[in-house]
Parts: sequence; structure tokens; C-alpha cells
Amino acid sequence: MAKRWVQRPEGSTWGDWGEDDELGRINLITSEKVLEGVREVQAGKSFCLSLPLDFPGGSSLNQRRYPPIIRPTEDLAHKPDTFYNVVAKDSIAPEYIDVWSDDMVTLWTQYSTQWDALVHQGALFDADGDGVDEPLYYNGFKPHVDIIGPQDDAKGDGSGSVAFARHLGLEHMAAHGVQGRAVLIDVAHHLNHTQEWTAVPMKTVREIMAADKVEVRPGDMVILHTGFTQKILDWDKHPDASRIQAMYPYLDGEDPEVLEWITNSQMSALIADNYAVEGWPAPSPEPHTLIPVHNLCLFKLGIPLGEMWYTQELATWLRANDRSSFLLTAPPLRLPGTAGGPLNPIATV
Repeated sequence: MAKRWVQRPEGSTWGDWGEDDELGRINLITSEKVLEGVREVQAGKSFCLSLPLDFPGGSSLNQRRYPPIIRPTEDLAHKPDTFYNVVAKDSIAPEYIDVWSDDMVTLWTQYSTQWDALVHQGALFDADGDGVDEPLYYNGFKPHVDIIGPQDDAKGDGSGSVAFARHLGLEHMAAHGVQGRAVLIDVAHHLNHTQEWTAVPMKTVREIMAADKVEVRPGDMVILHTGFTQKILDWDKHPDASRIQAMYPYLDGEDPEVLEWITNSQMSALIADNYAVEGWPAPSPEPHTLIPVHNLCLFKLGIPLGEMWYTQELATWLRANDRSSFLLTAPPLRLPGTAGGPLNPIATV
């Protein structure tokens, strides 16, 4: 029995890998799963599954997230924003022939191609059995105890951090390694490349998987291809604000069979090329989650979500070669304490 809770959400994996587990279903990516992924490599061809990280452009997709800002570091005299195109002969000593540039970046961790960490979304739940729901994250980790902020020196090391996840951050995935067998479900092809904001129920997912002979095995990472990020690229950092938040197909989180499939398939990660994998449920006065797939994956099952991955070239190659499975290498940055983060995933076929 885990110390942080006496009862866990129904159908959850809390405690299945120990009371202090912070990996969730990533635990299913074992050495054998890595070898299974390697055995999928036949052509030796690799595909980058990341957008350029300054896409989609602007902030119309999410007004809280902005493109990266790059600027020079300070120089040797601690003068800010000056160490760039430095000619050493003129600035340091006449005998040097070097020219240097050094930079820094302000990066919104979920602006572009990303992983959602398990700490990205929690829920209200009565974990101690006293009849009162309290805010919690996966495996019973608590706000302001395990996930700190917003507060000064949240990291506790004088670095100036104002938020810090002491638990459930992406660094645990990074240290474990995220590499193994993955499959792509080509929603775009089977829905005739529609650009309409269309809910995809489990019935349709099953039909697509059957048509393309997609087999999701325990521990697999699952990618949904809808065409969303190809449109992002086509817009070339000038997205249509009237369309970007509601376009292309999405997984129907209101379909109970979709949630059952995610649970029963034993997938280790769920990834899409769209904004949030799922759409938004209809309004209801009853207590409910805004995004059911996020609630199930991040809060209950410990399944990380990948969003806004670039899948067009991979999907095209797989279809041309009658394939749906491949080796996926997708570790996040090993940056401690983050609720999400950019990455450069590679599919090898």
C-alpha cells in the first residue's frame, strides 16, 4: 500500500510498479521491447518526427505559449547579450584568430513538438478515504509538496526557478530511455485527408487498424497521423487563427471504447501529430474532466502523451511500403522538474 494513498482511482495503475513509481507505463519499455523495436528496422532509413521548434508561429494555438527567443550570452566582462560574432583579435587579444558566437534560449516547453509529463495534468480524487476530494497527480503525488510552485526558489538551489516538479518530471523518462517498437495509425489516409475537426471513435480506429494490419502489442508506442502538422508547416509560421484550434481529426475521448482500448492495449505512450491528441467534451453541469484522454493517460495510467509530432513523411513511406511498425527513439531532454518538453524523435524503418 502506497504511503500517499489508501485508495486509488478505479482502473488506474497507481502502485503497480511500486509506491514511488514516476514512470507509469514507460516501465513497459523493457530491454526486450527495445530489441523488438530494433527488429523492425529493415531499410535503415530514419525520419525526423519533430517540427522546427519555432513552429507553429505566433500564439494563436495557445495564448500562454510563445515561440523560442534566442539571444547572445553575456561577454567576459558580464555585459549582457553581447557574446555573438565576437572577433577575438579585436575584443580579447590581437594574437587570436578566432570568431565566436554563444547563445541562450527562452523556451516554452510545450510550444511545438513535445512530450506531456505525468505531472502535466492531475485531478481531484479522495485518495485517503476521508470523503473529501483533493488535488493530486499520478500515483498520489501532491501539489505544493511534491510539485512546487509558483513560489520563489521553487527548486531550492538559488537558480531562480519559480516552479519545479520534485516528482513526475520528464527527466525520469529521459533517464530510463524511450526507445522501442512503435506503430502508426493512418487516420488521415482513411478519412480522405479531411481537414475538418472530426471526432474519431473506436469503431473507426478498429477499421483503420484492420485495413492496415496494425497490431498494437503491450509496451508499444502508438502514433496517430491526422495531417495536422503538415498544415502547420504549410502555413510557414503564419497560421490561420480562425482554424488552428479546431481542425483535422482527433481521438474521441468521449467514446468509452476509446478509453477501454487505451487501457487494455497496454500501450506505453500515446502520440499524435495534432494539438492535444483529443478534442473537447460537450459542456455539462456535472463534475467532469475537460480532456478525458489526458485524465486517463496522465493521471490514472501513467501514459505520457506526445503532441504535435511531424508524421507526414513517415506515414507516406509506411504506406508506400505496406508497413505500420518501426523503431521509435524519443527521449525527452533530461531537464529535471519539467511538466512537458521538446524533443527530436526519430523513427527508423
